[in-house]
Amino acid sequence: MDLFESLRMAWRTIRGHRLRSTLTTLGVVIGIGAVITFVTLGASLQAAIIGDLAGVAGSPTITVTNQPQGADGGPEGVGDDGPVEGGGQAVFTEHDIQQLQETKGVETVVPEGSVSLSGVTYSGQSIAKSAMTATTPAYFSHTEAGNFSAGGPFSPGEREVVLNEAAATIFEQNVSVGDSITVTRSGGKTINATVVGILEGGSSDNSQQPGIYGPTDPFHQTRLVSPATGENQHVYSQLTVVAVNYDQVDQVAKRVTDYFTADSDAQGLLPSSYEVSVQTTEESVKQMQSLVNTFTSFVTGIAVISLIVGAIGIANIMLVSVTERTREIGIMKAVGFQNRDILQLFLVEAVILGLFGSVFGIILGALTGYGATEFLALPFTFPIDWAGIAVAVGVLVGIIAGLYPAWNGARIDPIEALRYE
Repeated sequence: MDLFESLRMAWRTIRGHRLRSTLTTLGVVIGIGAVITFVTLGASLQAAIIGDLAGVAGSPTITVTNQPQGADGGPEGVGDDGPVEGGGQAVFTEHDIQQLQETKGVETVVPEGSVSLSGVTYSGQSIAKSAMTATTPAYFSHTEAGNFSAGGPFSPGEREVVLNEAAATIFEQNVSVGDSITVTRSGGKTINATVVGILEGGSSDNSQQPGIYGPTDPFHQTRLVSPATGENQHVYSQLTVVAVNYDQVDQVAKRVTDYFTADSDAQGLLPSSYEVSVQTTEESVKQMQSLVNTFTSFVTGIAVISLIVGAIGIANIMLVSVTERTREIGIMKAVGFQNRDILQLFLVEAVILGLFGSVFGIILGALTGYGATEFLALPFTFPIDWAGIAVAVGVLVGIIAGLYPAWNGARIDPIEALRYE
């Protein structure tokens, strides 16, 4: 019997039991749909995160931080606020910044320090705020800070600040460029500053935390004695090293690493339980991709359980179908059908059920994934390669689930089958 005839007969049987066939494929639809949904969410989440990191990659940047290896404690920077201590130690001195600035292939070095606050006041209204970022104007062109919706960066040494939209809209009356705000440090000292810029984003959906940015002078007062110079210098917890071009990022990263493993101030100030981390944007992207892929694989593995249930459903219904059609099988064998023809007929029927389940599962998964990404405000990214995999899995499920029932039907003795009631 040719394949076309098997398809025709299998389709006729499926149409003759529409409700049963629909319920049989439902397990595969749910299984494939769940897999596609979770994979779509994983791909969309990865696209969103990588997109954010890619925004930082607008410049060939290298991030320098420090992190604990397993023990607590470390040096304390001392300023007007008192001791400053945290997971990322403030140990990168002005001497370190100067040495990096003179490193071959480096365009600029952007320091970042955290200034402890007790609150911010605008138009008579005070809002609790724990910290602000002290940095340089280059921060806004070489990091993820974003574009300006109004105004521009502050000037070094001036009592000026930049707010993101989340911070500008946190008060009852929105802050505008040119307005004055009062920043209260945790030690009680107040600084009156002029708002010179508003950064885009973070006001409508609360996806961004309120951020305040000011120049290192006069806001940042955390200091340590430089081991290299013996001077009391400003210290920072993070540096962004900008290479002159993308081609030199790897070489610059190596030179920066070599500097911090030699006679840098940071190396001398850090406790033995800490280490300096030099990371390029590409490495950050790879780490984030690995993390998201691990999460996606985990939830997809859970969804595969539904697919296994669907396969069991197909196997069960095919066994029932073989039993119901025992007499029909006997008649087919009596008129000359071979065992392989019976095997092919039932196998084709199972494959059709699996194929239909995978197709409708893809549609269900894509729609559910789209709805979930819209709800979570993620960019919808449909993994087209997984659609092909889903079809192949559906067919494979049909083959595996229908193989034993088809083989069982092909082995029925024609004489016994004709006497079957």
